[in-house]
Amino acid sequence: MDSDWLSIETRRLILRTLPPAALAALVAHDRAEASRLAGCRLDDFPDAALPLAAMRLQDLVTDLTYLPWSLRAMALKPDLTFVGYFNFHTKPGADYLKELAPGAVELGYSVMPNFHRQGLAQEAALGMMDWANRVHGVSRFVVSISPHNPASVAMARKLGFTQIGSHIDNEDGYEDILARSWPS
Repeated sequence: MDSDWLSIETRRLILRTLPPAALAALVAHDRAEASRLAGCRLDDFPDAALPLAAMRLQDLVTDLTYLPWSLRAMALKPDLTFVGYFNFHTKPGADYLKELAPGAVELGYSVMPNFHRQGLAQEAALGMMDWANRVHGVSRFVVSISPHNPASVAMARKLGFTQIGSHIDNEDGYEDILARSWPS
């Protein structure tokens, strides 16, 4: 497996893959060790996202080839300040998307409150969709967003996502499912 996917760079961000050992350190509440292993500062990785880190670690135990699609730190250049995280929920072509968006991959992201309204989630999403298309030929992307999250809905619409369905998520409740093609 080549390593061109370890760090995806955009104009302001480095989207750094969190290897299994870094995810394990996060789950163990050892942010210093997680930072060392990831090569970027994870001091501010939110406690609320630790279950996500644990879930992605379990995904990697099951299938290490998921690593390029797994959890990444969104780190602001040049000092690699942690500003949020990004991940694809699965590798492309997941069974749960076959009916609504065959061959698609679902993305998820979160930006720390201090860095809201700076376009960082949009920049990360564009960078990661470009990588997935350029390197893996993925041309369809999905997001699931609560209609009660107007900032995420607005960003998705700005990026060209349109509603293709809805569902009830076990953790997040009702969500609209939006998709877009890449390139548009």
